[in-house]
Amino acid sequence: MYPKVNDVLFIQLPSEGEKEAHFEYRSRIAETEENDIYMEVPIHEGSGHLKKLHMGDELSIYFITEGGVKHFFNTYVTGFKEDVIRMVKIRRPSLEEIFQVQRRNFLRVQAKLELAVKFQHDFTRFVTYTENVGGGGVSFLGDVKHAVQEGQVLSCWLLIHYKNGEMEHVPFEGVVVRSITLESGRKKAMVEFTQITDMERQKIIKYCFERQLDFRGR
Repeated sequence: MYPKVNDVLFIQLPSEGEKEAHFEYRSRIAETEENDIYMEVPIHEGSGHLKKLHMGDELSIYFITEGGVKHFFNTYVTGFKEDVIRMVKIRRPSLEEIFQVQRRNFLRVQAKLELAVKFQHDFTRFVTYTENVGGGGVSFLGDVKHAVQEGQVLSCWLLIHYKNGEMEHVPFEGVVVRSITLESGRKKAMVEFTQITDMERQKIIKYCFERQLDFRGR
């Protein structure tokens, strides 16, 4: 589904550094064309200050449709337009670039991704690999010497490799909702996200859609 005129856009700017990437701005679509979207100058959610954008700025955007379904896409600034109000022109994504996500039904895929884990109660650290990942959480195998228990709170960093060669580090906090002891003695832990920004979640969702397209193409 494409965003339409008067839809509210929620915007983050990953290209401006880690600190800026956590800020969220709000805008509204004023006009649409075949290849472009014109939106109002974004406003910071907390302070109400206008955000000055520049040509080429990368934007991570989502809009919400009925039923609370979020639609994510990435784009960039392609120009500006002076009318009754100043508008920012951004590239209109293709339908394949818009990821539809309903919080209660996040896509999950099998994936072996590097995961750094830290226990919050005693600061134990180790690196392992995921078995599957999704917009709502991950599962991974813990080492025999690192006992992962249900209810445990973890701080993690997930390393994602995209098809175009780009890499992303995704930080999050999660709680172990299930822990299974395998025949090998290792623990399989299923972790649900408890603290993760929408922008970081979007990175995982983007990876999941890439993997799903790979599976369909086989």
